[in-house]
Amino acid sequence: MSSWRQVVRTRLSAWFPHPVEVPLRLHWYVLIFLFLAPPLAAQQPLSRADAIVRALAESPRLAAARADTSAARARAVTARSVPDPTLAASYTKSTPQYHLTAEMPLDDIWLRGLRVHAAEVDQLAARYRERFARAAVALDVDTSYTRALAALAHEALSARNANDADSLRRIAAARLLAGDASELEVELATLTAGQEGNAAAADSVSAVAALLELQSLLGLPTDRTTLTLSDSLVPVTRAEPDSLVASPLLVASSAAALQSAALTLRLQRRSAWGSPGLIFGFETGDPTGAEPGLLPTIGFSLPLPIFNRNRGPIAEALAERDRADAELQVVTLESRTELAIARAQRRAANSRLSRDATLLRSADRVASLAMTAYTEGAAPLANVLEAQRSARDVRSQYIDDVSTLLIADATLRLLTLTTATGSP
Repeated sequence: MSSWRQVVRTRLSAWFPHPVEVPLRLHWYVLIFLFLAPPLAAQQPLSRADAIVRALAESPRLAAARADTSAARARAVTARSVPDPTLAASYTKSTPQYHLTAEMPLDDIWLRGLRVHAAEVDQLAARYRERFARAAVALDVDTSYTRALAALAHEALSARNANDADSLRRIAAARLLAGDASELEVELATLTAGQEGNAAAADSVSAVAALLELQSLLGLPTDRTTLTLSDSLVPVTRAEPDSLVASPLLVASSAAALQSAALTLRLQRRSAWGSPGLIFGFETGDPTGAEPGLLPTIGFSLPLPIFNRNRGPIAEALAERDRADAELQVVTLESRTELAIARAQRRAANSRLSRDATLLRSADRVASLAMTAYTEGAAPLANVLEAQRSARDVRSQYIDDVSTLLIADATLRLLTLTTATGSP
């Protein structure tokens, strides 16, 4: 048999498990369908690291941060540039009649160094902001991935609980027929099974919403779920960062912005006299011949601060300096507060997880013993329902504790990111 017929027979045997005789014409129809039909959309397995890499490559928030860095780099280029001379040509009826002069600004004497320093510090602040924006995008994706894993774990737990509740309902119904259970127990088991089914449906919707939120952060279509998460929801064992962070990246960015604003204020105050200039050129064109040739001219220009005195730019620079100072204080306070909260959440989650392992074993053991006792008629149904409810609560709390630990750990990595450490 040719290879293509073997492929078709393999596909048909998968669709029709019972042996059937397939005519030759059907072979051709199936072959055309296999090669010409559009492929179905498959679920894309995605790890946490791949999700972060993809978000860092396609996030529009990073495009804005990169644009800010490029703008700061352009301002630094402008600050280092040398001013161009001004060329002036004129004609007069008096002799000499032709005049050509050039004026060269001399602001580099006491303004250039300060202007370049302010632009370089502003560029450094922009680079810090871009690095923090990259880390913030990575945190958003990491957090969304963790929440999606937790939602999927809750969905699987709810499905398992609904299946167990339905099994218990069938056991109660069978015992009722055998005369070993009351109608009240059957109704109670039926009520519990219905509640667990509703909870499973709600958790299924929550899992879909969490996956769609992750897809939106990655720039994927959100009309349906197209991702499967390949990582597992397991706690991490990382050492807690130092209590005192030398220079958090966001605080360092605000401090650099304040320094740049202070340098700009000094620059504007020094610019109150304007930029002096050196004038040089020549005159020619004496029709009487008394002054033949080119007559050199040289001079000096100095703006007089009589009316303007650069008051507007100075006031604007002063306001920018005050705003940068206020932002530094706010960012420092918020950074310390968020860091303390993240540390507390991480310690609390670790403490709860250390107890959850023991509670999980005890809850599963109690639920198993209660189920066995009820099956043998040695315990009422209420004991089984209470034991199963306790086991469900413990497992649900374990899922929440693991996700809280992972999110707090990722938040700590962002808040303790310094100028000496690399960004994601």
